[in-house]
Amino acid sequence: MFDTHCHLNFKVFKKNVEQVIKSAQDQGVNSIVVPGTDIKTSKKAIDLAKKYQGLYAAVGIHPHHVFEIYQKKADFQSFVFEIEKLLENKKVVAVGEIGIDRHLYKKTRHQNYQVDEEFIDLQKIIFEKQIKLAKKYQKSVIIHNREAKKDLFEVLEKEKKGLEKKAVFHCCEPDLELLEYAKKNQFFIGVDGDLIYSSEKQEFIKKVPLEMLVLETDAPFLSPFKIFPNQPKNLQVISEFVAQLKNLSQKKVKNQTTINGKILFQL
Repeated sequence: MFDTHCHLNFKVFKKNVEQVIKSAQDQGVNSIVVPGTDIKTSKKAIDLAKKYQGLYAAVGIHPHHVFEIYQKKADFQSFVFEIEKLLENKKVVAVGEIGIDRHLYKKTRHQNYQVDEEFIDLQKIIFEKQIKLAKKYQKSVIIHNREAKKDLFEVLEKEKKGLEKKAVFHCCEPDLELLEYAKKNQFFIGVDGDLIYSSEKQEFIKKVPLEMLVLETDAPFLSPFKIFPNQPKNLQVISEFVAQLKNLSQKKVKNQTTINGKILFQL
């Protein structure tokens, strides 16, 4: 199996990352993409990908963490340039996770976090810049969208050309308009552990063709058991549940989603 989105670069895994990877491999998870959310975690993702077989890195600035740039009125170009420097590394397969996020987070490392239109405008600029980098370096794109579909489409409509079969709606919201957009533009749809307890997600995933689906854990988040931290070994649970939902064999789900992941990240 292929966990196409797993944050092994987060500090919760600092002391036991090797054991977490081994537990995942024991469950048949042989490939993992580790996405960055800022410059520090992007560099950490590369370090892990260099050290462990079957791991790949994605680098990028998450829209939530654009707030640091916004709050400090910092030069966003310098942050984007730091990401660009990382893209020359052979273990980097994607730019991500990047996108637009209107959710008002209660728990965040950023003080006085707020979402206003000026902040959203900066998110859009940095999202667009990072997509351009992905195309320049022929990398794939991991797209984060939270409560910001309209803003997301605004940017993608300018930059979608060249992203066919090289982009994924990570942890896709159960929205048929997102599904139709993905179909039209040949994007993949990421499905995570929240599928287990969200009837809305279950109905949505039934409608997603298997050829468009990639499996994700988003560990340490979105545990199918609602226990923190989630681990990549739990991809097995997601795979089983998808198979039941779609009335397919688990082997077919595992094989096709692994093929999809390899196509997505050009492996």
